[in-house]
Amino acid sequence: MTVLLIPKASKVSRRSWLKQGAALSLTAAGALRAWAQPQTTLVLGDQAGGLRALFEASKALEGVPFAYRWANFQGAAPLFEAQRSAAVDTAVAGDLPVLAAAVGRTPLKIVATRVGKADALGLVVQPDSPLQKVADLRGKTVIVSSARGSISQYQLYGALEEAGVRRDEVTVKFVLPTDAAAAFASKQIDAWAVFDPYYTIALQQGGRILRDGRGINTALGFITASEPSLADPARRAAIVQFLDRLARAGEWALANPEAYAQAYSQLTRLPIESARIITARASVTGRPVSEADIVALQVVADRSARDGILPVRVDVRAITDAQVWKRPA
Repeated sequence: MTVLLIPKASKVSRRSWLKQGAALSLTAAGALRAWAQPQTTLVLGDQAGGLRALFEASKALEGVPFAYRWANFQGAAPLFEAQRSAAVDTAVAGDLPVLAAAVGRTPLKIVATRVGKADALGLVVQPDSPLQKVADLRGKTVIVSSARGSISQYQLYGALEEAGVRRDEVTVKFVLPTDAAAAFASKQIDAWAVFDPYYTIALQQGGRILRDGRGINTALGFITASEPSLADPARRAAIVQFLDRLARAGEWALANPEAYAQAYSQLTRLPIESARIITARASVTGRPVSEADIVALQVVADRSARDGILPVRVDVRAITDAQVWKRPA
């Protein structure tokens, strides 16, 4: 409540004081309306708790001027289903899943790039499997996680081409990673194309690498934002702030690898030995999308259309907005 004290000896007219009082009342009311306005909230889509672990370990989201909550998914396919239905504002995924989501008419834009290591995924077989090389997959069934258009499918097809094996000589089935992990552990699966953290877990349980992603996969990951979120000025501003904090979190993780691994282990409940391996090759740093990133992703898009992984060719530049986030130098 604002109280106006009017001196008796004042020569200022009553009308003047009332005008000033009205102005002060309007100012106070405006401040109250601003205070009462709900805070912008972002729903941050994640896969297997990886991004959340990074932020919780680094504390990079502390003090952000927006509210947020995490939405965790076991793979890119269900994550992009959520983005398609406007259940999440941002998503994190590898190169091919982003392209597959675009083909599926998910209203998204690529707004940031993350760089990991290509040995964070691969083809894994049972420890006593007679399969010794990729060429031995002829006539066999390979389980791919998590769905058509995954980075593991791209890695499998690249490995088959490298080994001179036609794709029609191998039976490919798509299974979500948690279901496939249980089947692999019980030896119901002979060959499994999968990514971290499930890849490392399979190897820790005795699985053997037939071929990893080095020389096939780009190791690029991306942050996408939904177009409706970007069209809203408040949420767009919050997304930019989130990306700024992502870069800060990545720098922290590179400087504090053990602390990051410990936090990842606690959040995911994975053994610390597995967590150290996973976090050491994870894509943690974030940076604005570069021209080189667009070109590299276009190569993946073209090859995926050629190989029938994607039904149509995706124009990467059309699904990228490099203007959203330009990190200060």
